[in-house]
Amino acid sequence: MGTLTGNSQSDARVLAVAVSELVRRTRFPVAFGGLEYDDAVHVTSVVGARTRSLDGLVVQASRGLGGRALVEKRPRLALDYRSSRSITHDYDRAVLGEGIATLFAVPVIVGARARGVIYCGSWAESPVGDVVARPAFAVADELSSELRIRDEVRRRLSAVPAPAEASALAPAAREELRETYAELRSIAAVVDDPGVRERLAGIERRLAALSQSETEAPLDLDVRLSPRETDVLACAALGSTNSEIAAALSLREGTVKSYLQSAMAKLDASTRHAAVARARRAGLLP
Repeated sequence: MGTLTGNSQSDARVLAVAVSELVRRTRFPVAFGGLEYDDAVHVTSVVGARTRSLDGLVVQASRGLGGRALVEKRPRLALDYRSSRSITHDYDRAVLGEGIATLFAVPVIVGARARGVIYCGSWAESPVGDVVARPAFAVADELSSELRIRDEVRRRLSAVPAPAEASALAPAAREELRETYAELRSIAAVVDDPGVRERLAGIERRLAALSQSETEAPLDLDVRLSPRETDVLACAALGSTNSEIAAALSLREGTVKSYLQSAMAKLDASTRHAAVARARRAGLLP
């Protein structure tokens, strides 16, 4: 496969967590998986194996159990892998070399694309009922969500200027940066994984720093806004009404009003516009 890029290496680490979860949540002792590059699944994570036969496995699209799952975008099961007639046996050396009898492959779907495949297997023939299928599907869904978020973050960040260019941001570019910030806040609001939320928070801080104006003195203000207060204020900064903010963040309109009032009080501002201005000068908003 060649050298992994930084993004690919980062995604592979997320995959490794998912593969570990697969073993923990199902009753199958072996799990492995890989993401799709160049029309093939490159296995980068193996957990619970007794041999090294699965290490570095590359599964081409349509070939083997995982290749079919990748192309068909649906789970595939080989209850007795050795005798299965529904798949090609291109990877028998790796799979049978590990002694796997039953193999279950679940594709990781992001949007309309299969981004990879995660597998769980056992050394003896084992039925795959809800006790295995449901947690396997849940792990695949969680991995899909994280990859989707990462893709969106990268897409958004690709439009962000380098720090050296920040002071020269045109009004339109600065407004786009602020919209990007608000969108990232809305993404973070629905993410349960603390690690992902912390990474998003780091990106948000970078965006806020990039937009600081050199012509306006920063405000030395010891204020801590709650995540929801920041979410609401970031939307208000775009000119959204309370009802629009409520729809964007899946909150009640009255709840939005409460968060705004709380943020305004902390920032010692009499209006939402003044609160936004003070939050920007304090580096809390871009």
